[in-house]
Amino acid sequence: MAAAQGQELTAGEYIRHHLGHLQTSKQTAVADFTVLNLDSAFWSLFLGLLGCFVLWRAARRATSGVPGRFQAAVEFLVEMVDSQAKGIVHNAESRKLVAPLALTVFIWIFLMNAMDLLPVDLIPYIWDHLGLHAAFGAKDYMRVVPTADLSVTMGLALGVLLVCLVYNIKIKGFGGWGHELISAPFGSHPLLWPFNLAMQIIEFVAKTVSHGMRLFGNMYAGELIFFLIALMGGAFTLSATGIFLGIGHIVAGFAWAVFHILIITLQAFVFMMLTLVYIGQAHESH
Repeated sequence: MAAAQGQELTAGEYIRHHLGHLQTSKQTAVADFTVLNLDSAFWSLFLGLLGCFVLWRAARRATSGVPGRFQAAVEFLVEMVDSQAKGIVHNAESRKLVAPLALTVFIWIFLMNAMDLLPVDLIPYIWDHLGLHAAFGAKDYMRVVPTADLSVTMGLALGVLLVCLVYNIKIKGFGGWGHELISAPFGSHPLLWPFNLAMQIIEFVAKTVSHGMRLFGNMYAGELIFFLIALMGGAFTLSATGIFLGIGHIVAGFAWAVFHILIITLQAFVFMMLTLVYIGQAHESH
């Protein structure tokens, strides 16, 4: 297996190389700090804009007559998300923002997850042979699945947490929410206030961490499997073992890609549903 600069890599080095990010860093007297994963930021932004463009095109081409396949698919998706929002968030005024937010979350995460279906060496190969890695340093890292980056999934989860906090204050008032923080779940006795507040903080932290980690863990594992399948293809030679590995690469790659379509869709749906559930909980009083 060859690296982009031409040197031969072992299987472990190949996987570690593909798990690297194109990064900016800040050097201090103490240590080097990663400032930003440029590849994750670029692909997240690009796919977000692509999702907005697709929805914009669907809105522009919408007709009151018999819909085409594209319009029918988008309408089905919108109705599905809207029905889920109605079943979880019972405040009609809130749903004017929450339902579009849930739709955006689903489409955005689905598109980011779907990058895992591209051949693992395709975009890094293009990136390297265009010479673009030279502009960012010697390493030719280009990781293209943003949801396999923990910083991206935790950023999404923190965004959902922020929305939940806003709705807690909007629905209950700052005083009402503050009272809930110190009176639930054990009661409103002053001696229980510290324990209630601690439990509330733990609940918010646990929901946010699990929200981001669930998506990251599933996509990271799927990405690793694609790397292992790619190694089978890289071991192809004109020998019995090499031919067997080459055939296994094609069969396993196709089978895992088909199964992975379900995974990327399910993970986007789960993240969207948890977003609705957490925002719905912000509308409820303990």
